Amino acid sequence: MPVFRRALLGSVLAAPALAQGLARPIRFIAPYAPGGGIDTTARLLAGPMGAKLGQPLIVENRAGAGGSLGAAEVARSAPDGHTVMVDALAHTVNPHLIRNLPFDYATAFTPISQVVVLPQILIVPNALPARTLAEFVALLKARPGAYSYGSSGNATAAHLASALFLERAQAEMIHVPYRGGTAALPDLIAGTTSMIFATVSSGLQLVREGRVRALGVTTTTRIAPLPDVPTIAEQGYPGYELNEWNGFYGPAGMSPALVTAFYEALQFALADATVQARLDALGAIPVGTPPAEFATYVRAQREAMGRLVREARVEI
Repeated sequence: MPVFRRALLGSVLAAPALAQGLARPIRFIAPYAPGGGIDTTARLLAGPMGAKLGQPLIVENRAGAGGSLGAAEVARSAPDGHTVMVDALAHTVNPHLIRNLPFDYATAFTPISQVVVLPQILIVPNALPARTLAEFVALLKARPGAYSYGSSGNATAAHLASALFLERAQAEMIHVPYRGGTAALPDLIAGTTSMIFATVSSGLQLVREGRVRALGVTTTTRIAPLPDVPTIAEQGYPGYELNEWNGFYGPAGMSPALVTAFYEALQFALADATVQARLDALGAIPVGTPPAEFATYVRAQREAMGRLVREARVEI
């Protein structure tokens, strides 16, 4: 009887996969190094998504060239559902920065869903005599180019959020890129640099401990972990928003049935209590937008990032 029940369970789990022609494990490409936000997200989702699809999702890290090496692996894969990818904001930035790509970000992928949004916090050192965003901007304008800001690297979400803010504030600062957001924080705490846009996962504890001062958040509404910190938009910069975010993609040409299957699997994963708890700990906001809505969002983001890259003269 136990053998029969195990066989029955196996056939039930395999049914969705077999119905979509998913006959073997699925390659789940994370186009960044192990341990980062994309890798963490992919590994969180892989288990419950595999259970829903009836085939395991095996995470493969294909890091390099700002995520474009892993993206190229997906772009040249067959659209049969056996290779998919979770990618970052860079998916909409890279087309404007990297020359001679072997694929076109606009046509090489099938957008499936936005996975999570990762808000950023504008933080400054306690030694800085500015307790509000308005006071901070006044300092910058009083001494153009005298202050510097750190970032997690050129063309990252932290860099782009800073560039957009400075452009909107009509202020000048010197950019100091680091090898990751964590590496940039000690100099900010010490006052060597005067601003950084940090993700909630890296900056929240520093704010709560009183080691740095939070002047704004990059979302259009206030975030639950810091309800008393106003958005940048509500402090005189309407429409300001620049968050890190993750999206789920397949190769171009995936059938509507496969897209639906993967979208439903993602919804299943995002509803998992363990996944929700882990995402909450990372300061990530689950999204799970429908495929058509996500495709529209990706196009709009690609255009917006192109304008920002050109206007801020961002380079890699």
